[in-house]
Amino acid sequence: MIYGRVIGTVVSTVKHPRFIGETMLMVQPMDEHSKDDGESFLAVDNAQAGVGDRVIVLCEGNGIRQLTGKEQNPIRRLIVGIVDAVETA
Repeated sequence: MIYGRVIGTVVSTVKHPRFIGETMLMVQPMDEHSKDDGESFLAVDNAQAGVGDRVIVLCEGNGIRQLTGKEQNPIRRLIVGIVDAVETA
């Protein structure tokens, strides 16, 4: 899983049929101190996240298939949670 922040929305009028009806967001990965860590990526939203939200992103195909209930699923990254707080030791 990846911890990140939603930095934008993506609008696509032409896309693979499996993505029709899905909300796509741009996510900036972050480290445990909420500092940017790596390149941003596109993710499908399954948690009703919005720009500025800190999120948990699932990047494992089998887990994504289980959560979406779609066996033939091209989704590579799925937002599965919105983070309320991060506490580090």
